[in-house]
Amino acid sequence: MYSMISGTGSYLPERILTNKEFEQYLETTHDWIVDRTGIEERRVVADNESVTDMAFAAAQRAISAANLQVKDIGLIIVATTTPDLLFPSAACLLQARLKETIPCPAFDVQAACSGFIYALNMADMYIKLGQARHALVIGVEAMSRIMDWTDRGTCILFGDGAGAVVLSASEKPGVIATHIHSDGSCNALLYSEKTNQPNINMQGSEVFKLAVKALSDVVDETLEKNNIKQSDIDWLVPHQANLRIIKATAKKLSLPMERVVITVNRHGNTSAASVPLALDEAVRDGRIKRGELLLLEAFGAGFSWGSALIRY
Repeated sequence: MYSMISGTGSYLPERILTNKEFEQYLETTHDWIVDRTGIEERRVVADNESVTDMAFAAAQRAISAANLQVKDIGLIIVATTTPDLLFPSAACLLQARLKETIPCPAFDVQAACSGFIYALNMADMYIKLGQARHALVIGVEAMSRIMDWTDRGTCILFGDGAGAVVLSASEKPGVIATHIHSDGSCNALLYSEKTNQPNINMQGSEVFKLAVKALSDVVDETLEKNNIKQSDIDWLVPHQANLRIIKATAKKLSLPMERVVITVNRHGNTSAASVPLALDEAVRDGRIKRGELLLLEAFGAGFSWGSALIRY
């Protein structure tokens, strides 16, 4: 038994926050932000909108794209660092909103920006073991709600949104392999404290260097362990944190940028939501086609990182 992606979906809040708006109160410029990150704008969740709302919208679209009904879903995993409540989980809140789900496992994964890759790994294992036939996997974040909007080093980077996939049992490999890693010794370089004041603490240059190395290593690992060549990869669907990191990974694969899905310029870093958001966009606009070989990768706080090799 294998798993395959049978449907994708996503959701973005309506509010667009441009770099020009930061110029009004921060010592920065549009050009400075674009030069260092590639980001031009990002989405911000509305005051009356919740993480569950965004996850629900993305889930509905993914289930519809898979030609399934809600009652067919046998597992729900939500990757998020910004849940609406400490408990119950975002997955359980989503399950309640979906209403028609059968009683099935529903839980959250917290691996920061790598959360979707971790959740995909778990859902794939559930299906391979025969514990579920259809799994809903979601990455969703409201990063704006933990942001210090006066911190130029972080507030320009992040955005809000949700992306989802449905994994379904298949006789042929769709998810060929996943490779996930973490190194807790680097936790002080990127973290958010539990305080009454929103905060993200990041040592940017150190994080950048470690991200480039970790993603380079996981690309090598994915190619070697699955006996494939760089030229076999049709599409790179990377975590959308920084355009320079994305370009470094594409260079490692000798992959032209035309074969790399890029949304960071319009979405910013949506953490656990970034990979499924980018995937859904490229599927829906026709760039990614059935039968093509995809490499998904992400790097985040923890540090955590990982890849997924998928025959779409």
